[in-house]
Amino acid sequence: MDILFLLIPLSVVLVLGIGVLFWFALRGGQFDDLDTPALRILADDDSPDPGK
Repeated sequence: MDILFLLIPLSVVLVLGIGVLFWFALRGGQFDDLDTPALRILADDDSPDPGK
């Protein structure tokens, strides 16, 4: 029973910390453009290098 007095506040602090980090990611624009990075890998950039 004594361990609950440690685990419950610790879990609340952990949830609040994750929430703050998620809020900073939202405010920083981390999730603004989710489509472009996935499509960028499909772009054909295999042009020959004229310097070689």
